[in-house]
Amino acid sequence: MSAWRHPAATADASINFDFARETARKAEEGKLDFLFIADGLYINEKSIPHFLNRFEPLTLLSALAGATRHLGLVGTVSTSYSDPFTVARQFASLDHLSGGRAGWNVVTSPLEGSAKNYSREHHPEHALRYRIADEYLEVVKGLWDSWEEDAFIRNKATGEFFDKNKLHPLNHNGPFFRVAGPLNIGRTPQGRPVIFQAGASSDGKKLAAKHADAIFTHQYTLSEAQRFYRDVKQQLAGHQRHPDDLHIFQGVSVIVGEDAQDVERQYQQTAALVSIENALNYLGRYFEHHDFSQYPLDEPFPDIGELGGNSFRSTTDHIKQQARERGLTLRQVALEAATPRPVFHGTPEQIADEMQLWFENEGADGFIIQGGTPEVFPRFVDQVIPLLQARGLFRKEYPGTTLRESFDLPLPENQFAPSSQLQEVV
Repeated sequence: MSAWRHPAATADASINFDFARETARKAEEGKLDFLFIADGLYINEKSIPHFLNRFEPLTLLSALAGATRHLGLVGTVSTSYSDPFTVARQFASLDHLSGGRAGWNVVTSPLEGSAKNYSREHHPEHALRYRIADEYLEVVKGLWDSWEEDAFIRNKATGEFFDKNKLHPLNHNGPFFRVAGPLNIGRTPQGRPVIFQAGASSDGKKLAAKHADAIFTHQYTLSEAQRFYRDVKQQLAGHQRHPDDLHIFQGVSVIVGEDAQDVERQYQQTAALVSIENALNYLGRYFEHHDFSQYPLDEPFPDIGELGGNSFRSTTDHIKQQARERGLTLRQVALEAATPRPVFHGTPEQIADEMQLWFENEGADGFIIQGGTPEVFPRFVDQVIPLLQARGLFRKEYPGTTLRESFDLPLPENQFAPSSQLQEVV
């Protein structure tokens, strides 16, 4: 949370387009699948510094569409504080602008304070947020199917602009949404944008198994990652989906060094930038911005009951479990949360070995790379990616121009098209 203070950091990176563009181009140089832009809808004076002043994801991604050619462009938008028609239109527009590289990270918004910015009395409780998200995704996917691929004829000689038989109003009427449709933009280059889901709770995994093409997660050990992987993949069968229909990406922080001493030096340089006050504030964000400064620092982590269950549930459950099982003090918990030691650290060869181990043993289908220091991402692209390519574990060229092609996912059928309806009958 204090990485902006690092000597190598771009202090205003969250609002610096040149930084974003160069990062995207470096990712594309390494043939990475996508660039991911996170987001949140509530801040206060204790928020992470770069959360206080940052671009709205779709605006930034639209600008990056013109600066890249193959890189997927994935952004976060909440289903709890937006309307399905608007979001369907925005991501369809991004998919057209980018030639088929758009991805939507579906979140239900964990922060209680978000309601205050949207004229709401209360933040929906956890299970309700996921019921809303389930219907929301049904609506958005239906809107993306408003037009068949060849609906727009644009025949100047006959004056026929579109085939009315290939236009499909939605007329959705559900518990949470009433949306007539159709969407006022045509079917997108990849059929519909790629859907990501970032919740690791039971409700989050169920939502991903039903709707998502990819899921973001973070486990701390290979065994934990394998349990998560098996759980999500097994749930796909209940929705008539194949295990390859959903990619599981582990979010990993990385430190690339010359040797163990260099890795430790880099870690300590970053950790030293975080004060205990900032660490407590960072910890509090996960627990609905709870004020942890009221407790003794060097006594056991306080009993805070169910606090955090309606926000970052999987994360807060893990924090409380670790504190209990390891007998950690509040100081230890806060510093570990604010400056976690990366699981993937070492020389380029050691990091490549660890990634190969997780990939080949069903801990992940891929990884989302976060630099443990501001210098690490370019080093990862330059030093680790070539090793993975040499081992035949990663591509040397993009397989096509769309994000679906990078993921080896088929084009989704239009649920309203005659061919889809025929298959349902058969």
